[in-house]
Amino acid sequence: MNIGIDLGGTKIQVGIEKNGEIISQTKALLKDKDSLSSTLKQVINFIRPLMDHKVEGIGIGVPSVVDVKNGIVYNVTNIPSWKKVELKAILEKEFEIPVFVNNDVNCFAIGEHRFGLGTQYSNMVGMSIGTGLGSGIIIDNKLYTGINCGAGEIGLLPYKDKNIEYYASGNFFSSFYDTTALDAYKAAKAGNPEALSQWGEFGLHFGAAVQAVLYTYDPEAIIIGGSLAKAFHFFKDSMEESFKDFIYPEIIKKLNILVSNNENIALLGAAALVDQALEHAGTIVNPSNSL
Repeated sequence: MNIGIDLGGTKIQVGIEKNGEIISQTKALLKDKDSLSSTLKQVINFIRPLMDHKVEGIGIGVPSVVDVKNGIVYNVTNIPSWKKVELKAILEKEFEIPVFVNNDVNCFAIGEHRFGLGTQYSNMVGMSIGTGLGSGIIIDNKLYTGINCGAGEIGLLPYKDKNIEYYASGNFFSSFYDTTALDAYKAAKAGNPEALSQWGEFGLHFGAAVQAVLYTYDPEAIIIGGSLAKAFHFFKDSMEESFKDFIYPEIIKKLNILVSNNENIALLGAAALVDQALEHAGTIVNPSNSL
């Protein structure tokens, strides 16, 4: 069994993974985000009760750039007090078991590949659409993070006058229509023509993000997650319409685009960081050693 932690800019979710399922979990809003000590205390207090189980390690996904080897996170999104946090060292000292840290969208991709819709694909990309737009890359059944855990940041590529994320995330609705993605979703569900048109426009922009993934990684499958994934049926047609000018139509024909259906998939992916590291190492080592 492993402990998985999904740390977001507004919430924290902690659970125990056993045989690909979360058997016990707790979730809550993240408190006192301006205080590093308070937020770390909240994380530690969520983990502590789970240590009564026999766990091999802790995996944690964080919305930031991560020094994966040393478990250091930098400039965590929407948590202003987390500028540079040696999270691995802090948690290993506290609980005396191995701890592994990675980007949250990478954890989403690992979760889908190991336990979700991506199990049949050796090469896939997980795209998470929420406040921002992030991607996790699986190549030959292995997570690819790049040297600095920066691979997959498709949303930050230049696009129009800004970047892709500005147009293909929840930011689109607040920037161009003075509303939220959630309100636009509710309105579209009610059949509001203006909201449906907004999602149609959004789909064209998201289609550009998908094309960037295809030109860069050419995966077998793209699995879409994040809070905006539930609105996929509102922007699917316009997304596909944007593909008509894609220079390699055969790639589009072979591509599988799926929508995540497991709300715990990022938590499972975080827990899988432990197995992934131990498989790579070939054995469980003392947490004081470098993994």
